[in-house]
Amino acid sequence: MTSEGASHLDELTVPPDFEMGVSTSAWQIEGDSAGRGRCTWDDFADIPGKIVDGATADPACDHVHRLQEDLDLLAWMGVDAYSFTFSWPRVIPGGVGKASSSGLDFYDRLVDGLLGRGIRPFATLFHWDTPSELEQAGGWPSRSTSEAFAEYAAILGEHFADRIDRWATVNEPWCPAFLGYAAGYFAPGRTDGGAALSAAYHLMLGHGLATDRLRESGARRIGIILNVIPTLGADPTMEEATTHVDGIQNRLWLDLLAGRGIPEDIRHRCKDLTDWAFVREQDLAVIATPIDWIGENYYSVNRVVAADKAGSQAIGQDASMFPGAPEHAFDPQPPFTDMGWEIYPAGIRMALEQVSNALPGLPIYVCENGAAVEEATSADGIHDPIRTRYLHDHIRAVLHARADGIDVRGYSAWSLLDNLEWASGWTKKFGMIRVNPETGERTVKDSAEWYRRLLTRRTS
Repeated sequence: MTSEGASHLDELTVPPDFEMGVSTSAWQIEGDSAGRGRCTWDDFADIPGKIVDGATADPACDHVHRLQEDLDLLAWMGVDAYSFTFSWPRVIPGGVGKASSSGLDFYDRLVDGLLGRGIRPFATLFHWDTPSELEQAGGWPSRSTSEAFAEYAAILGEHFADRIDRWATVNEPWCPAFLGYAAGYFAPGRTDGGAALSAAYHLMLGHGLATDRLRESGARRIGIILNVIPTLGADPTMEEATTHVDGIQNRLWLDLLAGRGIPEDIRHRCKDLTDWAFVREQDLAVIATPIDWIGENYYSVNRVVAADKAGSQAIGQDASMFPGAPEHAFDPQPPFTDMGWEIYPAGIRMALEQVSNALPGLPIYVCENGAAVEEATSADGIHDPIRTRYLHDHIRAVLHARADGIDVRGYSAWSLLDNLEWASGWTKKFGMIRVNPETGERTVKDSAEWYRRLLTRRTS
């Protein structure tokens, strides 16, 4: 980064009362698979070709064994909060029954290490690592998985409620439901639109049940994290497809949380995929159990076009991920990240507005935002100017939204570390800190230095 560019980016300031953090997820960084049960992503990784570079969770970033080093990096960055996920199969191998003492011990050390460094733990119960045994018994299309999830939540609440003051039940339920069960692009690798819709419903039921069990245990400040993605139609002829994509991507989750149930247009367009027999009227109140905050993860936008007008292929943008939709495709516009995702900072405000309008009165936290980009290594460091500018421009857009009255309380960058980027393995790098997949060595990138300066300026 040139000194001129660095100077411009250093003009951004963050209010002292606006929470700043970084995020990770368990399967992507923890390693130590021998210390936990198996999950659907372990099973998925065993299938040749599902993970593009053949990567597995052994050792991933070896976070379990390098915990103190990573905690020290968080302290060096000066973050207010660290968003992490519990691994369900590390806490309860097999998904049901007694908790693992070694699993709880690891998270005790993580939480206590954060608190000892003055960093607030921000815990998520589920970031897609469904225990294998539960998937074999039916997975998220089955009501029993929702019920098992509630028991898992109760165990964590009883053990950690005195030390964790903000909880998320589920991270981005759209991803396991539609990437995992409709498109087969994510674990468990199924391609059944009806199963995806049932999974979506039961993920939200699991959220509601877990919220109740967390509160019973004394847990406070409970929410859920969605990936609301602004959905833009290219022309009037694509209005129906655009509406349906927005429905599956955004309105389904927001309407359920708001107590409006499943949107009628989704019920209608998906009637050939399911008879909706899994929906029970009494569940809808459980799903709409009041929460204390809502999380938003933002990376890009969906631009819906006619099928014959598809543009550059973006990872995670495919018609198969939106069952029931009229024929359509996507046309992201440059500039792109390495994921093929359009860089569109204005979209994060659009997402915040959609969430705020759908769920008025709820505080919002941006829980993930970041970019996989090209990097250059030289004798003086790892240079990732595109990532730094991406973070700068999106944080600025969030702060402008806050100044205009949207109740957004914090921002968390994705990600602290390079990690297993799901089906992309090690081929896509989101981290502000490089991880050598062979040695585990951590190396700070320019973006981490910039983020540290940003946080330091608030208190100077």
